[in-house]
Amino acid sequence: MRWRKRGLIYAPDGARPWAQSHAMLPTPMLVAGDRIRLYIGCCNQDRVSRIGFIEVDAQDPMAVLRIGEDPVLEIGEPGCFDDNGVVPSSIVRRGDELWLYYVGFQLGVHVRYLLFSGLAISHDGGESFQRYSRVPVMDRCEGETLVRTAPFVLPEAEGFRMWYLGGDSFELIGDKLLPRYSLRHLWSPDGIVWGPAGKVLIEPGCDEHGFGRPQVVRDPEGYRMWYSSRRRGLGYRPGYADSNRWPTTISAMTP
Repeated sequence: MRWRKRGLIYAPDGARPWAQSHAMLPTPMLVAGDRIRLYIGCCNQDRVSRIGFIEVDAQDPMAVLRIGEDPVLEIGEPGCFDDNGVVPSSIVRRGDELWLYYVGFQLGVHVRYLLFSGLAISHDGGESFQRYSRVPVMDRCEGETLVRTAPFVLPEAEGFRMWYLGGDSFELIGDKLLPRYSLRHLWSPDGIVWGPAGKVLIEPGCDEHGFGRPQVVRDPEGYRMWYSSRRRGLGYRPGYADSNRWPTTISAMTP
């Protein structure tokens, strides 16, 4: 499969103090049939991210129809796992509620930062979210002491599946210490209690040191997953894997 770049959809214009730069981890949700709402992480002047959204035309996603004025989710309280930034990762409809799984950033001392995953719930159609808990739903465990992040959650008949990134080490890449993690899978009966370290599906290759958030669909042949591969000296490249052969295929992206 080959992809074709369409160009920039949105970048903050600096008019909102909480959104001076970045539009990270766009997380889509169909709204009213003719619009796609993209939840995004935007940074203030201190590069601390909060979650907001834009809406685009479902038939022409390059056309921005609405920009949210305020964050739908603020950063956490001082000392909490998400006190230095939050970005969206996955959104799930549960009756009249929307469940937003998100990534929380916390600065470290001996490592640059820690990444764990929280849950926030909306009762007003996604205009605002409230934390399910001040602690992560994906907290540290053995083998995933520094990173349990970037979850994609898929509801199924008997529960929930999650694909996510987990790891417990940093390595020097160029002049930066960056986390090293693998792509993993977990099952939950309720979407809240996820248990200890998940099954490793894909380990970083010799020139990789991590992956970006996966996106998964299910069809009659199994599960199909798209994600990004973080490679030394090359940045991010799109990748693909499926449940019949989890080893990856890195796709070219044409101009």
